[in-house]
Amino acid sequence: MAGPAEEAPAAASPAASPRDGVTEETASPSAAARSRGFWLLGEDKSVHKALGGGKTADVLLWKDKKTSAAVVGGATLLWVLFEVVEYHLLTLVSHVLIAALTILFLWANATVFIKKSPPDVPEVQISEKLAVNIALALRADINKALVLLREIALGHDLIKFLGVIVALWILSEIGELCDLLRLMYIVVLILHTVPILYHKYQDQVDDFAAKAHVELCKQYKVLDAKVLSKIPRAPLKDKKEN
Repeated sequence: MAGPAEEAPAAASPAASPRDGVTEETASPSAAARSRGFWLLGEDKSVHKALGGGKTADVLLWKDKKTSAAVVGGATLLWVLFEVVEYHLLTLVSHVLIAALTILFLWANATVFIKKSPPDVPEVQISEKLAVNIALALRADINKALVLLREIALGHDLIKFLGVIVALWILSEIGELCDLLRLMYIVVLILHTVPILYHKYQDQVDDFAAKAHVELCKQYKVLDAKVLSKIPRAPLKDKKEN
């Protein structure tokens, strides 16, 4: 019969507990992606932060459910009016303004007879600060796009050139399949579904993206060795010192 002294070493030996839950064979997808050093949004960066971390992120991630539902519902209503009912934009805007102005005008004049206060119509103005901020933001984005196009036109970056050509080709194919309004509606639906799905299944998506990234890197090395490295490129010009 074994005594307590013989049982003590066995009890002290570190046994794998089911609560530990992580071994080399049962590593989580997030651990696999982390070991490959590849994250779609960068290491330790949440989806909310990637979307700006403000009101827009709350709407896209359905944290503000009323606003999110209102945006999707409004976009769906506009799509039905223009695509299904075949309303025209100018006609719709004119009819809405006619109805709104008629109701407000009659209401304001009817208050004289029913002895009630007239409708409180707020004064809406675009502030100079808001207009300047919008213009500055557009200016910065346009300048970045112009710099990118200039680099591509000078033959400095083959990867950017191929990426832009593929993106423009995809846009041309999408343009043949659907019009601008339908494309905008699809974009709204994607913005309100993809981020929340990625937030829910982030570990699995990162693991799949890590595997795809490794495979794409291998294929790119083969393509670079056989084709891209043999294409002559324009020499980079040194910037002139002031």
